Amino acid sequence: MPELLQIYRILFKTYGQRHWWPADSPFEVVVGAFLTQNTNWRNVEKAITNLRQADALSCAALLRLSAIEVQELIRPAGFFRQKAERLQGFCRHLQEHYRGNLEAMLQQDSHHLRSELLNLKGIGPETADSILLYAGQHRSFVVDAYTRRLFSRIGILQGAEKYSEIRALFMAKLPAEVELYNEYHALIVQHCKQFCRTRPLCPACPLAELCCYPKALT
Repeated sequence: MPELLQIYRILFKTYGQRHWWPADSPFEVVVGAFLTQNTNWRNVEKAITNLRQADALSCAALLRLSAIEVQELIRPAGFFRQKAERLQGFCRHLQEHYRGNLEAMLQQDSHHLRSELLNLKGIGPETADSILLYAGQHRSFVVDAYTRRLFSRIGILQGAEKYSEIRALFMAKLPAEVELYNEYHALIVQHCKQFCRTRPLCPACPLAELCCYPKALT
């Protein structure tokens, strides 16, 4: 069975540094983490552009707007009523507990911060870990559907593991480095978009020799 670092090195050699998450500030990362739920990044970029043009990429600005105004700005990201409610809910929590200072919130220890995030409406494990890793620079590996697909096909996962089990596996087997966690997650996403699709392109895949999936097809 291939090692996680071996797979990482092949992916990094194939795709190079991904410079992910694209954002101008930690707060923009948080906004993006909410908006990217159940949609693709192109739609998120359109919504963030709307927010930027409206000068609404701050806690105070989002709280000054009405729910309907936020909904219209983030409409391209889909589920805009639900996401507007969740975004403004997060901002109210940030204002009430940290006077709107995201940096103060993110400076907490990882375990406490993750628990706090998971207790907020609209934040599940993937969103919480995205905020921890990309906005707060905490050592917290992000697991998504691409991760499950790729590593189930390779044979490292069986396919029925819980989110927490997959996250724990990666964090136990990899060096505890923010940059590594960041790059690895971004490389997994890139690889699954390019090769390990729903209908995979196995013959040209740089991981084909390590993967169980092409063998299962023959």
